[in-house]
Amino acid sequence: MKSTPSTRRDRPIQNGRAALLVIDVQNGTCGPEQAQRRPEFHTALTTRAIPNIRLLLDAFREARLEVIFTVIENLTADGRDRSLDYKLSDMGYPPGSHEAQVVPALAPQGDELVLPKSSSSVFNSTTLDYLLRNIGIEDVFVAGCLTDQCIDHAVKDGADRGYYMTCIHDACAAETESRHEAALSCFQGYCRMLSTDEMLALMPLH
Repeated sequence: MKSTPSTRRDRPIQNGRAALLVIDVQNGTCGPEQAQRRPEFHTALTTRAIPNIRLLLDAFREARLEVIFTVIENLTADGRDRSLDYKLSDMGYPPGSHEAQVVPALAPQGDELVLPKSSSSVFNSTTLDYLLRNIGIEDVFVAGCLTDQCIDHAVKDGADRGYYMTCIHDACAAETESRHEAALSCFQGYCRMLSTDEMLALMPLH
């Protein structure tokens, strides 16, 4: 079957139809203490992912396109609302805590959406799908961490729900570079892969 413009991944960005989804770049998992705990992750985060996410944020805001953040954050103080996996992994942060806030370098602005999530999949444990459809979003551009966990879930789950998914691969990070590269290879069939520079070249002039 021949592809039409609406069924190809290399679509132009349409005003009002595209959103940048920044996943879990927060104090509790991406703060400065990670330099000792997870040095390879911290290096990738601070030298590649965060600077590139900053560029993406600036471009999406300038183009007046939607920006959405997710953070790992319980709805309840004791975390009873978390997924079983998050409970078993002791993953989760109390509502309103410092750990649940987006890192200062990428702080949300204005009324940009920040969705607390309590499982690896943003589509399973937040109202993201409902919100994207209400706003009229068709194309979702994903950045953040971890590449082999929450990014992987977002890309695959979004694709299954009918969104045109794009992973900005150099704006993502994992525990190690080998895990990062393996994850990109694994889910590349579900999305378009772009670098930050390639993404910026596609941004519409406002």
